[in-house]
Amino acid sequence: MSVYSFLRDLIGAGETSALAVILEAKGSAPQAAGASALFSGHGLLCGTVGGGILEAAAEKSARRALKKKQALVLDFKLDEGPSAEEGALCGGEVKVLIDPRPDKDRAVWLRMGRSREARQPGLLATHLLLKKKGKVIIQRLWLERPASGRPKLRPPFSTFRKEIMAAGKDGRIRFVERPPAGLFLEPWSPPPRLIIAGAGHIGQAVGRLGTMLDFEVTVIDDRPEYANAKRFPEAAKIIVADIGRAVRETPLGADAYLVIVTRGHSRDADALRAAVKRPAAYVGMIGSRRKVRLLRRLFLERGWATPGQWARVHTPIGLPIGSRTVAEIAVSISAELVKIRREIRD
Repeated sequence: MSVYSFLRDLIGAGETSALAVILEAKGSAPQAAGASALFSGHGLLCGTVGGGILEAAAEKSARRALKKKQALVLDFKLDEGPSAEEGALCGGEVKVLIDPRPDKDRAVWLRMGRSREARQPGLLATHLLLKKKGKVIIQRLWLERPASGRPKLRPPFSTFRKEIMAAGKDGRIRFVERPPAGLFLEPWSPPPRLIIAGAGHIGQAVGRLGTMLDFEVTVIDDRPEYANAKRFPEAAKIIVADIGRAVRETPLGADAYLVIVTRGHSRDADALRAAVKRPAAYVGMIGSRRKVRLLRRLFLERGWATPGQWARVHTPIGLPIGSRTVAEIAVSISAELVKIRREIRD
């Protein structure tokens, strides 16, 4: 669950928290701009701004902000030589916003949540009016589909129209300073979809890692005792149906990553046949090299795939890291997913 989703749930439950967000990161900072965390008066609730000494400092500032109900923008230098016991820092500078009253923007978080549930791109604009001693006044705005048309903007956001439009188009997080004001822009696009055909042990492990890696997970299996919310609490969608038919009926566009890890060769073949000609970003199938050779021959001889279409299938699945256990195989598959996703984005 994202920090903002967690925050929305907290606000709905009437609970208090402080939101910490990295606005800028220079040098060898442990996290990039946009990294965020939630703190209560007792400590970290969700997310991270970098761990170690930086997170401890952010937590201390969050507790102070919660007591005084005063938002702050703080600069942290990470190159001041802490002792070995405290944990070494590698240098850099980080600017962090601490907001002890994110509940004031409940309507913004709700609009953001609706956009995300509908998989509509959007942009969170946070306007900061900087006061003395790091104190700040916060205003937020959520824009749906910021790259299309000219959104209606009122002051103070209208004075940053050019920057808002640029962020909506290129999808880059940025902090714009115009003293005494600043604007932090966080574009959001729907996460890529990870469809796992097969709810066995490997599928379960890949589902957990996929969620951690910011994929939206869908699980497909014909066994309800395996494909259920208890075994896949992180899944956005669970489909209990014939695997081949379910894969055929599942959208497999440029944002889809299909992992085929069913319990048998025939079901693997059914799932692959339903996907091999479609424009998914990634299609991977588990199996030995012998199984792969046999299935390749079958697919080509029966016209189920062309040589070019077969060449796009990642099989045997995963990066070659010598994996043997379920966890190791899941790591190798997840690493390949990250590799392909990064190649597409870059």
